[in-house]
Amino acid sequence: MRISPLPPLPCLVAFESAMRHGSFTRAASELHLTQSAISRQVAQLEHFLGKKLFIREPRALRLTVSGQAYAEEVQRLLAACAEATEDVMKRKGHGELTVACSSGVAVLWLTPRLPAFRAAHPDVHLRLLVNDSLASLAPAEFDVGMYYLREGPPPGLASRRLYDEEVFPVCAPHYLGGRQLAPAELAGETLLTLEDGQRQWMSWQTWLARNGVADARAPRKLVANQYPILLQLAMEGQGIALGWRHMIDRCLRERLLVRASEASATLGGGYYAVWPQARAEGAAARLFRNWLAQQSTAEQ
Repeated sequence: MRISPLPPLPCLVAFESAMRHGSFTRAASELHLTQSAISRQVAQLEHFLGKKLFIREPRALRLTVSGQAYAEEVQRLLAACAEATEDVMKRKGHGELTVACSSGVAVLWLTPRLPAFRAAHPDVHLRLLVNDSLASLAPAEFDVGMYYLREGPPPGLASRRLYDEEVFPVCAPHYLGGRQLAPAELAGETLLTLEDGQRQWMSWQTWLARNGVADARAPRKLVANQYPILLQLAMEGQGIALGWRHMIDRCLRERLLVRASEASATLGGGYYAVWPQARAEGAAARLFRNWLAQQSTAEQ
């Protein structure tokens, strides 16, 4: 059902404020606009209605008969809209939080750290949304996200860089018997490879090229479409995977994985906190964003 006729919302807001203050100047101050902008919006509304709403006197505004009747309805409807909006925000909750991230971030970085966040903020009701493609998520689906990005976030999202990218090969401690290989030697090993659809991430071919190995064609590859699976295969001694610093730090500390080479590479990307740019931020989202920033600062 199309709602018609419906005037522009900014015009209604300007009219309501001017009516309440009896002044375009004071309405402009309240709405952080210029006096001329308020005057234009009210004039636009009058043109839309085909009725004069104000009698403009030298030092004051006075409502016309039509303006008085319209003002009562507009004020009631705007108040109801504001109340309904506040109710939805409260229901979604200053204590409710949807966090979006890739499977790699969820398994390797976020899950081990969440107990500390939940212990510090027990009133936050957390929902974890795992999706490897940030571009496929609508801003309405989440409050805060953590993703690897090469060139900044998609339109409609704000961002803060948390970690710089550093990529190096890793394997199980027994796989190379404690040896580390030069980049050219790695091409002869079984390379655990993220499938072509995940091109936001660095590929083996790119990593080898960045380390001076041109046109390297690995004779043996094992391909998977999720990064945590590749790391699990590496832990089981099935080959060598590319490891992203900060994501795999815990695996290195616990000796589940070791570096297979001293060489590393970067494409200039990094891990970012992202959030919807146009939405009013709830208390839980603000807490989580600040917590992400604190975690990254402590681990640099």
